[in-house]
Amino acid sequence: MNKLFLKCTLFSIALLACQNIQAQNAEKDKDPLSIYRATPIKVHDLVHTKLEVSFDYGKRHLYGKEWLTLKPHFYAADSLTLDAKGMDFKEISIVEGKKKTPLKYTYDNEQLFIKLDRKYKGSEKYTLFIDYTAKPAELKSKDGESITNSNGLYFINPDGKGDKPTQIWTQGETEASSCWFPTIDKPNQKTTSEIAMTVLSKYTTLSNGKLTSQKVNKDGTRTDTWKMEQPNAPYLFMMAVGDFKIYKDSYNGKEVSYYLEPKYAPYAKQIFYKTPDMMNFYSKMLGVEYPWAKYSQIVVKDYFGGAMENTSATVHGEYVQKTERELLDDNQESTIAHELFHQWFGDYVTAESWSNLTMNESFATFGEVLWHGHDAGQDAEDRSRYEKLQNYFRSQKNGNSPILARFHYKNADDMFDNISYSKGSIILYAMKNQMGDEAFFKGLNHYLTTNAYKSGEPHQLRLSMEEVTGKDWLPYFDQWYYNAGSPILDVNYKYANGKIIITITQSQDSAVQTFTLPLKVDFYVNGTKTRKDILIHKREQSFSFDLPSKPEFIDLDPDKILVGEVNVDKKSASDYLYQYKNVPVYYNRIEAIKFASKDKSRDSQLVLLAGLKDQQDDLRTLSIKGIDLGDRDVKDDAVKTLLDIAKNDKKTNARAAAIVKLASTGDSSYKGLMIESTKNQSYNVIAAGIYGLSKFSTQESDQALSSLDDDTKNHVTPIIKKYNNQK
Repeated sequence: MNKLFLKCTLFSIALLACQNIQAQNAEKDKDPLSIYRATPIKVHDLVHTKLEVSFDYGKRHLYGKEWLTLKPHFYAADSLTLDAKGMDFKEISIVEGKKKTPLKYTYDNEQLFIKLDRKYKGSEKYTLFIDYTAKPAELKSKDGESITNSNGLYFINPDGKGDKPTQIWTQGETEASSCWFPTIDKPNQKTTSEIAMTVLSKYTTLSNGKLTSQKVNKDGTRTDTWKMEQPNAPYLFMMAVGDFKIYKDSYNGKEVSYYLEPKYAPYAKQIFYKTPDMMNFYSKMLGVEYPWAKYSQIVVKDYFGGAMENTSATVHGEYVQKTERELLDDNQESTIAHELFHQWFGDYVTAESWSNLTMNESFATFGEVLWHGHDAGQDAEDRSRYEKLQNYFRSQKNGNSPILARFHYKNADDMFDNISYSKGSIILYAMKNQMGDEAFFKGLNHYLTTNAYKSGEPHQLRLSMEEVTGKDWLPYFDQWYYNAGSPILDVNYKYANGKIIITITQSQDSAVQTFTLPLKVDFYVNGTKTRKDILIHKREQSFSFDLPSKPEFIDLDPDKILVGEVNVDKKSASDYLYQYKNVPVYYNRIEAIKFASKDKSRDSQLVLLAGLKDQQDDLRTLSIKGIDLGDRDVKDDAVKTLLDIAKNDKKTNARAAAIVKLASTGDSSYKGLMIESTKNQSYNVIAAGIYGLSKFSTQESDQALSSLDDDTKNHVTPIIKKYNNQK
């Protein structure tokens, strides 16, 4: 067949298909969920973005000059569409050497439609010059369920009134960077950058890449230039301006820095001190060294997005910023780990569309889990993983939940949910379990190195895993990434004539797929554990195994990798007691404590008594709240342990719970403990002491609260109110 004819025919078919999709989408515009959210078509590629910006605090405007270098992606093009929201334009020209040729354009306040000076071939680069004013404060924000503002650039207290600091910062995800500079604001675009910010000399700046120059100007301003030599997506561009103090750390010869308000500068190391260790752990685990020139973390005022993994410069909300006393009660280690892992999964390789957000957020959440295991042991890793599973359960009903790789949504911001984060992370963990760690991490390395500085989707991850393992992983990806829901397994055990029969029913909603689940089962017989493999692939199945006697305990899915629920028929308090003491993985311990907290039987009280000494503070706290001090069989031992926790536990949430529990007995002998607790450094412990004191003397409790300094009082009062509301 004639090659030219074939090429023209294929192009015509593709064009017709695109037109049909556009027509269908236009018809379905009344129902956003019916629109297929395809990966954005690349007509042009961003190559380099050079910006010179200054700020008008009074008007909340940004004045910008941009030199934008692009090239057609494949087909020759004589026109260009840029995303540019709510801007005024003074000049748009093509630049050739020192010559600038004005270009014709139209603008609809969202996009800029530019007629180029000629048709450019796919291999030809060209540079535009754009002189513009951005007015982000005048834009109407398109709020999503997770990201609650989309104006891109924010002036915080620009008039300098009151005690709030004056700051400027940006938030680009999902497509809000185009509120402060014209670009192709899509996650499958990558560009190097140079950003020169002219600011008042008293302010500090931060942006992507390296600070390459600082020029002092005669008018009391300074121009800082930041260069990013590796390509990254436009939504990952960032700027921050304000009165920040910088604490400098290092990792492997690279600068690691923490930007905080002056008040919190003395605590920078205590807040972020694990960052270099995290960078080392992730680099070695992935086999890809931290890829950027530096890593900075900055805490800004009035930030609404939690935190944002801008390339080489993460922005945190002020909740991360804590004093030494506040850090006694809480830290944001999980958030710090999450945003750092994004520097590989999200920044180095970026989800090619918001439909494929799992390639960013599932991995960052997975990174949190692995960090906790590395830093504090397997039990801490299992605890983190269990928390992700519970987060997911809150987003499903009868096994119904959205597809992980979703191509239908109302707003891209709606993708930032427990499906993309929590469910995706435990799906990855289950994959790791099935493959084995060595193969899994070699697969991640292959995905990262193959797609470095580009974008990716789950199928590319699948192909990397297949390249490493030699196994077809499409069934796994089809089930977990491209089909919805999760299994609910109802389990029944029967033992007779030397055989154990396990009947498993998939009871999730009939509209949810039937899952194929390779699982393990552990049988505990006469103190010995025997493991068997089963494959669940029907709505109802039975499995039979020979056992010498009736098992004391059966543990389905002992590694606890199932992304779903397990309901065992007729499970008793004695089963949970055996489970807690003899099969003590985190999942089994917390499930036993949860059951025991609602049950008054002796075995349940023994579970809770043991739980008071659990290695995890959350389980100690659950046990404290659940144990019945009116039970004579456990009271003496429980009180002894509670007193030890109330006085000595290193975790203040457990200490506070023990103090409140002892106060609830009304035993006046604990009044001294309450008074002593009000003198502690921990806000949690002080609040518990004051609340506990109110059980013996309202007047003394009120006096203790009123005697506190303002800072302490402001911290403990909300905690005391929470205790009162829980009565």
